[in-house]
Formats: sequence, structure tokens, C-alpha cells
Amino acid sequence: MFVGGLPNDTSEEAVRALFSEFGTVRSIQIVSDVFTGRCRGFGFIEMEGHEARAAIAGLDGKTFGGKTLKVRYEDTRGRGRGGQKRRRR
Repeated sequence: MFVGGLPNDTSEEAVRALFSEFGTVRSIQIVSDVFTGRCRGFGFIEMEGHEARAAIAGLDGKTFGGKTLKVRYEDTRGRGRGGQKRRRR
């Protein structure tokens, strides 16, 4: 799942505790700034399907650390940065 709206001082432990209320958290990847090491405001969580649906229903739009969370299924279709490739004519 994609999780947006995380505060800059978010720790993996805090996110694990938040999502553990809905089931077993398989993995957490919080995206950090290369230079400061602080959270960039988003990350990815792995959970079982039914537990993930419960977490989305329970946490999307809720406040965490003063910010509103955005919890969605991650798009795994592998879209690149450039979108669709152009066709040559």
C-alpha cells in the first residue's frame, strides 16, 4: 500500500504500531531524504489483502502526527516516470 501524509519525524516503529491495529505488517519502507535522512512524507506498507483493506478503511483520511493520511493500494503496473512511450511515425 502507498501511505502519504506522513510527518517528517515519522519512525518505522510508529508506522508499524499504527498499521498493526489492522493486522500483521509484513514490511515497511519509509522514503527518506538522501541528505537529511528525514521522512519525505510517504512510504509503502505490505500486509495481507483483507488486512490491507481494513487498514485503508480505518486510516485513510485520519490524522497522524498533525497530518492527514492518504492510504491507497500501490499501483504495481510498473509505470515509468515518462508515462507512455511515443510512437515514431
